[in-house]
Amino acid sequence: MRQVHVSLLVLALLLRVGAAHADQKLRIISWADYVPADLIAAFKKETGIDVEVTLSNNEEMISKLRATGGAGYDLAQPSQDRIASAQREFGIYKPIDLAKVKIEEFQPALLGIVKRNATVDGALYALPYLWGTDGLVVNTKRAQVADYPDLCNAALKGKTAVRLRRPTLMAFAFAGGKDPFALYGDPKAYAALMDQVGATLIKCKPNFKFFFDNKDQLLNAIRSGEVVAAMMWDTGGWTLNRDNPDIQFIVPRSGALGWLDTFALPARGKNDAAAYAWINFTMRPENAAKVVKSVGNFSAAKDTAPLVDPRLKAQFTAAFPDSALKNIHWYPAIPSGLEEIEGKVLDRIKAAD
Repeated sequence: MRQVHVSLLVLALLLRVGAAHADQKLRIISWADYVPADLIAAFKKETGIDVEVTLSNNEEMISKLRATGGAGYDLAQPSQDRIASAQREFGIYKPIDLAKVKIEEFQPALLGIVKRNATVDGALYALPYLWGTDGLVVNTKRAQVADYPDLCNAALKGKTAVRLRRPTLMAFAFAGGKDPFALYGDPKAYAALMDQVGATLIKCKPNFKFFFDNKDQLLNAIRSGEVVAAMMWDTGGWTLNRDNPDIQFIVPRSGALGWLDTFALPARGKNDAAAYAWINFTMRPENAAKVVKSVGNFSAAKDTAPLVDPRLKAQFTAAFPDSALKNIHWYPAIPSGLEEIEGKVLDRIKAAD
């Protein structure tokens, strides 16, 4: 009996050691470049916690967490407009405990946007991490564009590009004088607007060299001159500008589209303590600046400006004087069913001759 008791005690100790070891791992599902290796190393040195990263995107994050009921990861980084609907439908996240967050490290304006869009039944399900915009990139020696419909000018036939994704629908809606976000609560009116935008893009289709699928495809086409103007994200334009000053990122007359990616806690994550430690660690200005360097987008952390590459700061200031920054259309939370409407329109555009 004594031998059995000792064996059980040893087994219990081994299980406790194994559990403690498991607690030293933080599993993150995130976007490419959002979790740089040098930051992982610094976090490990400071806390003893290993970081395991799975690269993903909004659709995959929702799919993976839905399939497991919110298990498999301790921290996710979805866009702030993709959280509320997924939480209401699938319950894949748990509320943020603000008592465990150094909230003073976040920019209040960006925190306010996320609070507005990622609060469900009075509980907050995300915090801001990185943000950026979609606008226009143009080779100014070969084309003149001021807004999205200029990509459809006859002189640019076969020389422009967009993504066949919902941001393009939103962009052309705003450029047509409509606010698609204001119609989120009216599916019928929203569907009618998307049909109008779809018709515009079908008519414009001869101008598109291609619908780009990845950033390298578009960057290479603009570098070679195959494409002279495109709807594109800001950091892509600034990357091209560093090699060729004639290529510039332009905030469209109708406004840029603003996205915000976040920190969110999966509903069945096993290591909340490590997730909160990572959030507070990465939002320190010196660490947030490392993320900016890695990904090229701007952080929701305060006081990073003095630590950001001066050339990137100059490019940002040139693109976003105060008036343009105020004219960003931030994506609100997407209600259930709207993406199905958009998908049908996108399919029609793709199939059109």
